[in-house]
Amino acid sequence: WVLWLGPIGVGALAYVVGARAGTSAFGALLHYVAILCTVGVVLWLLAVPFAWGVAKVAPGRFIRAILPSQVVAASTQSSLASLPAMLRSTEALGVPVARAGVVLPLAVALFRWTGPAMNFAVAIYVAHWFGIELTAGQIAAGWAAAAITTMGAVGLPGTISFVSSIAPIAIAMGVPIAPLGLLVAVETIPDIFRTLGNVAMDVGATRAIAGEGEADSEADALLRAE
Repeated sequence: WVLWLGPIGVGALAYVVGARAGTSAFGALLHYVAILCTVGVVLWLLAVPFAWGVAKVAPGRFIRAILPSQVVAASTQSSLASLPAMLRSTEALGVPVARAGVVLPLAVALFRWTGPAMNFAVAIYVAHWFGIELTAGQIAAGWAAAAITTMGAVGLPGTISFVSSIAPIAIAMGVPIAPLGLLVAVETIPDIFRTLGNVAMDVGATRAIAGEGEADSEADALLRAE
């Protein structure tokens, strides 16, 4: 019922803001989307050097392996829905199925790579929007809340868990939470990069933790040497 009523609430909030602010509200939302997507893209791209430096996988091989799961992630915006494709990605990286079957679901359930930074960015943007000067203590409290709350978020599209994930961060920082009801209307676009980054990093983390088979290890060593 929340999903059914959500569009009505968002429409009401958008109408009030639009009536008061005019076209400037549309420009502010575009700026918000651009800022948040930039944060998401940076976090997404960091999965490649992580896989190279920590998981010991050549960048080219890692990108080819995760490509199918990235397609699913972009189309569904759900880490859970991407899990079968992620398992195939880890298999392509030489991770034994018995190990990936244990590590990868845990990564999907707990390891929200993009969550803390992107949720924190939303709270900071709202503070900037309202002209709130954040102190070092407020920033520290917000970052701690972002790191903790992301562990309890579900691996579903961000439009479902947007308010519940960011409201605790905003409250810890003393930032109004009312604008979150409006920002959720454009969350679909940033959430694409949230999911892409989470899926890519989950695959890399699974490879780093679970390792690879003996035969694939020798092949990968030759690739790195080349």
